[in-house]
Amino acid sequence: MSRKVHCRKYQQELEGLERPPVPGAKGKEIFENVSKRAWQEWLQLQTMLINEKHLTMTDPGARRYLSEQMEKFLSNEPVDRAEGYVPPERD
Repeated sequence: MSRKVHCRKYQQELEGLERPPVPGAKGKEIFENVSKRAWQEWLQLQTMLINEKHLTMTDPGARRYLSEQMEKFLSNEPVDRAEGYVPPERD
């Protein structure tokens, strides 16, 4: 049986993650309050930001930027998008 959480992004009960996605207190907070759906959507956006903005993960500033964008995304605040990106149409 899948674990349910009250997702802070979607404000409803949804399937939770199987384990904390990152170590420490931040991972625990995400595990307890973010749905699997929201986390997967964040990972897609994170990948796009890394690629389109040519971020280097060894740069502390890039990691800080992604952390800020993650918090905004999961809190339903406006986030950066890749310039010129047009999301695919959904059926």
